[in-house]
Amino acid sequence: MRVESKFLNRILYIRPSGEIDEHNATSARKEVDTLAEQYVTLAQQVVFDLGEISFMDSTGIGFLIGRYKKFHRYGVPMYIANPSQATDKILTVSGVYTLIPKI
Repeated sequence: MRVESKFLNRILYIRPSGEIDEHNATSARKEVDTLAEQYVTLAQQVVFDLGEISFMDSTGIGFLIGRYKKFHRYGVPMYIANPSQATDKILTVSGVYTLIPKI
């Protein structure tokens, strides 16, 4: 799994690609947590662009909720953008959108 990011107009865009499962969530978590530490005081919001996620299981849900909690502690809202149909279904059924809105 690869994680790309950009910071533009006080918005931190995070774009993971590939699969979010137990095999690669740890490295992605570390990478995104490093980004959080760098930008949490500068960002007005965080957008996770999930357009390149090919597979996500419950580990991916935990990954997103953990990052939400981290940003929420600093008052930085987090959003989800561009989920695939399969990812959208997982996030809807699991209730993730009640915490992290889809834009």
